[in-house]
Amino acid sequence: MSPLLSGAIAITLVCYGVAMLVACWRVLRGPGAQDRVLALDLIYVIGMLVALVIGLRYASSMYFEAALLIALFGFVSSAAMAKFLLRGEVIE
Repeated sequence: MSPLLSGAIAITLVCYGVAMLVACWRVLRGPGAQDRVLALDLIYVIGMLVALVIGLRYASSMYFEAALLIALFGFVSSAAMAKFLLRGEVIE
């Protein structure tokens, strides 16, 4: 792996870490439930991106499959939380 790509991956992971810390702060201090749900969505998207970058770093397809699972479970949980906030129940 080239030194330029290795440095770019390191910088990217640091930026994702900072973004995840800011999103965690919003989950804890968010003024409303909608803000907290949006911050949780951002956390799972960042987690998926971290898995993709690590997959690029180690050239392993296992990380790409993990990113796909994170995206799938994140979407389902976001839909469930949105329905809960809208109606007060998830299963009718």
